[in-house]
Amino acid sequence: MKADRTRLWDELASDCQRFVKTLHYPQEMDDSLQRLFDAVLAARARDPALSRTSKLFQGGIEKIAKKLAEEAVEVGIDAVLMRRHRVVLESADLLYNLSVLWAASGVTPGDVARELARREALYGIAEKLPKAVRKTKKSALRAATG
Repeated sequence: MKADRTRLWDELASDCQRFVKTLHYPQEMDDSLQRLFDAVLAARARDPALSRTSKLFQGGIEKIAKKLAEEAVEVGIDAVLMRRHRVVLESADLLYNLSVLWAASGVTPGDVARELARREALYGIAEKLPKAVRKTKKSALRAATG
């Protein structure tokens, strides 16, 4: 009887692990970010008088970074005020501005996805790099940039 319970428990644990692996965000999110990024790249060359994206690129990386920061603050404020619908809307704006910043910086969604996969393998998807690792990377970056 005890062996049967142990076997059932092991089967249940295995089933739960398989289920948890399916709980990652949908593939559509990857596809949406890539489509957004591709649209941002295409809009980059348009007439700035007709394209907000092109105008943002013309403003340079400082303007792009400022817009990204503004959207991040708006998401944070709406979250604190528990305005779920506004968090969704502002998050879309944040992702748009992040895509513009990526394009201006030579970063792709694939670059970020690979970093997330690397971190997931090391620390779990919901964890940031330990502070010691971040400090080492910052020191190496400072040394490389002089």
